[in-house]
Amino acid sequence: MSGIRFGTDGWRGIIAQDFTFDNLIKVAEAYAKYLQDEGKGRVVVGYDTRFMADRFAQEAARVLAEAGLEVHLSPGPLPTPVLSFAVVHLKADGGLMLTASHNPPEYLGVKIKGPYGGSATPEMVKEVEARLGQKPEKRTGEILRLSVREAYYERLRELLDLEALKAFPGVLYHDAMGGAGGGWIAGFVRHVGLPLAVRELHNVPHPLFYGVNPEPLPKNLRTLTAVMKAEEPPTFAAVTDGDADRVGAVLAGGEFFNSHQIFAVLLKHLYAKGFRGRVVKTFSVSRIIDRLGEVLGLQVLTTPVGFKYITEEFLKGDVLIGGEESGGIGVAGHIPERDGILNSLLLAEAVAKTGKDLKTLFREIEEETGLRHAYDRLDLHLDRPVSLDRFREPRPLAGLEVERVEELDGIKWHFRGGWVLFRPSGTEPVLRIYCEAESPELVARVLEEAKRLV
Repeated sequence: MSGIRFGTDGWRGIIAQDFTFDNLIKVAEAYAKYLQDEGKGRVVVGYDTRFMADRFAQEAARVLAEAGLEVHLSPGPLPTPVLSFAVVHLKADGGLMLTASHNPPEYLGVKIKGPYGGSATPEMVKEVEARLGQKPEKRTGEILRLSVREAYYERLRELLDLEALKAFPGVLYHDAMGGAGGGWIAGFVRHVGLPLAVRELHNVPHPLFYGVNPEPLPKNLRTLTAVMKAEEPPTFAAVTDGDADRVGAVLAGGEFFNSHQIFAVLLKHLYAKGFRGRVVKTFSVSRIIDRLGEVLGLQVLTTPVGFKYITEEFLKGDVLIGGEESGGIGVAGHIPERDGILNSLLLAEAVAKTGKDLKTLFREIEEETGLRHAYDRLDLHLDRPVSLDRFREPRPLAGLEVERVEELDGIKWHFRGGWVLFRPSGTEPVLRIYCEAESPELVARVLEEAKRLV
């Protein structure tokens, strides 16, 4: 249907251009029809801090209630992982999250959640898409106020080592970027009575995200970086994106700690805690995860980009950790979902239990794996789509010869010591170029030459 196209994680569009009340109603009706056809009756609806997200959520809730569903609607902005937890906690049949995640402020979107508390599977999304334009039967439902904060905090209590966190020797900063995660980490610390010092930045909801895109990347974290320059290890800052399912970090001294490094530290930390299982990563994640999996004796599986593919593996069982390049990471024992709040606290737990700062923990992983990691990404905003055909015939970049080509999702050129990936975004008109190499200088050279090809 015109104006509605589901990407890697639901449907997103520019507010008032593509994301309109009319289009939202069509999506909500399709989802309601799907739930009716499946004989389901209870659903959770939440929203982030974007412009009019509350109004759009109320409208979606109305459509679902008029289809006879019991709707639990959040009374305020809600992190996506908390909505997903609420689906499981309430034994609901699914959820709708009104968010555009990390996209620019002019975007809004809908994420569909399955009854297991995670991203809808590709098959589920196809079923909803197939019902676009169909009207659900009119029945009598109701809209109830969602109250889940304390239950979510109690779940975190079960997953975290509070005794270890008591010993965290620094300050945990939290930059919520004006998004739905504001106050949730500090709130948990108060709820369980931890003496952990938490300092918050950009924790007040802000539809324009204080003038940046709500994605934890260095270019969007200049204020935080300036604050962190005055700090000393092991103090670090956790960053959550617009709907708080992704995590980033900035170290004392102002150095950015990227998503691949976070993934590696969490993987080793969970292993040290005694967890075992498969490691699942998307196509754009560092090769250091593959090598660390080998070192730890764990199977590593690579999927296309999109957390829904990782969710599918969680549902099969026996997954220790699953993550993507954008900072979305799910862990064993929790919902099959990214959770930037939990992952922020797990990073603090890793520092507290080892007595080592994050930079030291990652340096040890480099030594164990025999790899050196540097990474960056270019997002090229284009007026029209670019065919990937031109990248099927590789050529040297920065003097590096391409050894092999993969096309699992986009086109990846592997060279000695790293790789470069060309891939269109699934949620906005952007061509992404990802690169991993052995030094920041080499990454910059590869990306510059790759950009010239485009």
